Amino acid sequence: MKIPPASERISVLLVDDHPVVRDGYRRMLENTSEICVVAEAGDGETACAAYVKLKPDVVILDLSMPGIGGLETIRRLKTLDPAARILVFTMHDNETVIRRTLEAGAVGYLTKASGMGQMVEAVRKVAMGTRFIDSTQIGGLIHNAISGASTGPLRTLSAREFQLFQRFAEGQSVAEIAAALSISPKTVGVHHANIMKKLDLQNAAQLVRLAIRCNVATP
Repeated sequence: MKIPPASERISVLLVDDHPVVRDGYRRMLENTSEICVVAEAGDGETACAAYVKLKPDVVILDLSMPGIGGLETIRRLKTLDPAARILVFTMHDNETVIRRTLEAGAVGYLTKASGMGQMVEAVRKVAMGTRFIDSTQIGGLIHNAISGASTGPLRTLSAREFQLFQRFAEGQSVAEIAAALSISPKTVGVHHANIMKKLDLQNAAQLVRLAIRCNVATP
């Protein structure tokens, strides 16, 4: 099989904080004749810089990363280029997380439990600007869109509150969150108070248990 030149293939920026994982995905993607991984990044800041330089057709992005994290990276990429085509590829299969990433500007969402065939299909569709959602998740999303059903208590959080909720659930401190997101510790504290009030939580242990129950954090 003749492989077309890189200029004729779908260019991909691969963003994941584990080098071994990135290497595995790069090899799998480049086994096809139509995808070329033009750069890799291990965090959101590096990803944004690489995007400005290379303008890839598709950004494949994990949500769980050090620094600004996946959701904030999506927002920054969309600020840099509203036409940026982002495919989230993550372990999280929670409906609320899916909705938040799509609201932030992602075009596609794929879980790491999916096969390689779905990954290639997702890259193709996202490159064309077509929405792609993991086939194991789309049924629930459609059902709730039709019925108007709530996806649980986390739906009451704003986008920023949800972002901080995830970080608190991961055990990050106020100072760490403030530094990562370039906001003041006081602002983080205000968000924390609002999160605890909205979710009727009394302490950090309850917050973590809720995050695990909603599949936003792992035990």
